[in-house]
Amino acid sequence: MFSGLATKIALKKAGLPTDSLNFFDSPSQSSTKNAPTSPAENNDDNGGWGSWMTMKALPLTVHPWLTPPPPSVAVGRPLHIGDSAPRDRDRKLLLGGGRRVLVVFLRCVGCAFAQKTFLNLRAIANRYAGSIHCVAVSHSSQQATKKWIDLMGGAWTVQVVIDEDRSIYAAWGLGVGSMWYVFNPTTQMQGWKETGWLGEKVAGAIQRKGNQTKAPTANEDDDDAVNMTMGNKWQEAGAFAVDGKGTVIWGGKALRADDVMNLDEGAALLNL
Repeated sequence: MFSGLATKIALKKAGLPTDSLNFFDSPSQSSTKNAPTSPAENNDDNGGWGSWMTMKALPLTVHPWLTPPPPSVAVGRPLHIGDSAPRDRDRKLLLGGGRRVLVVFLRCVGCAFAQKTFLNLRAIANRYAGSIHCVAVSHSSQQATKKWIDLMGGAWTVQVVIDEDRSIYAAWGLGVGSMWYVFNPTTQMQGWKETGWLGEKVAGAIQRKGNQTKAPTANEDDDDAVNMTMGNKWQEAGAFAVDGKGTVIWGGKALRADDVMNLDEGAALLNL
């Protein structure tokens, strides 16, 4: 997974230093059988790593690349145009009742593609103020999400919903993407071109303040738990336009990690 030059370039552009990938101390320890190949294949008790390496020893910027824990609810079927928008159990998303909503499910904080999506959503919220309610859903922690948004100049009128256990993502049919979803040639090429990678700045700010949080686990002292403070690179993103009756009239899941989707199209349909 980490052997190809193109992949290393993509990780570098994603804010992951290349020396963070040097987990092995000697050639005998660097056998590819010890390295993860995809999220779906990392099912052993140590998250794909040998017993010599614990998750706590990895840099915060590495955790988003590891297999995330499953969401707290089962991932639903993909939504289609005409479906009723799912109701999340905590009612964080207010839908229906004449309220027209453009809701975006973000990738992890610090991602340049998520940044482009959020900035576009923020501009749309400003343009259609009073007629369309814009919501950004983040599965990164409250602290990481706030720092990331602050680096971009604030949320303005966008409502930011934190969904660390990814239950809302799952209800809307957004689960864990495949290796191709993240490392396809188009995404790697776009990753090379993008400059909006803020992952290291967010991680640095969190570590300086001592605000690291950990993904929910059965055992809070579990050294093998993946830290979800920064979110996860494998989580699928998506965007949906929901009319005043609570019906999905546009959108779906992002086709690739670099797919920022045409939010203007969804906003235009809501404003008809």
